[in-house]
Amino acid sequence: MKTLEERLDQIEKKIEEEDFRKNKGLGNEIGYYIFDYPASEELKVREYIKYLKEKNNTDVIGYELLVYDLYDLMIDYIEEEDLLEECIHMEEEYGMEYLVSSVVELLNMDQNNNFFTNYIEENTPENAVVFITGVGKIFPFVRSHDVLNKLGQVFDKAPVVLFYPGKYDGQTFMLFSEFKDDHYYRAFPLVI
Repeated sequence: MKTLEERLDQIEKKIEEEDFRKNKGLGNEIGYYIFDYPASEELKVREYIKYLKEKNNTDVIGYELLVYDLYDLMIDYIEEEDLLEECIHMEEEYGMEYLVSSVVELLNMDQNNNFFTNYIEENTPENAVVFITGVGKIFPFVRSHDVLNKLGQVFDKAPVVLFYPGKYDGQTFMLFSEFKDDHYYRAFPLVI
């Protein structure tokens, strides 16, 4: 079994392959990929993604690497709507479960065209590779399988890589290697 460092080192080579970006061999569907890793290695993975993003030069390599942190997007949206203080009060007054339910409603997570799918669709140009991060930080507000299921219904511009702090066995997510999430069958391991 490869170490995390060996697997991280494979990412750049993989996403630079023309077949990866054009999704050859995937039945002409836009590819959805998972890079799972031990949650204890979150900072190392974040640093590697930052390194790849800083290194990305669209003019030289021919594609744009976009990194969407779900948690940061959610917080930015809540702040833009001027609801951050209200969310803090809501948790204090009614508890975390009520806050989660309210935020899920605000983000329209029961719809295919929810906040995240719309944001990614509107901000992703052609000839890009999308990295989705922040899965651990946004729990329990949003679940990985839910984002991928809904995104897969409306987004087909570019391959998507979800960075997952836990385990993905090709069928089931296990967040932090502890919390069993729902099934998701449409994603492929980015690297083995």
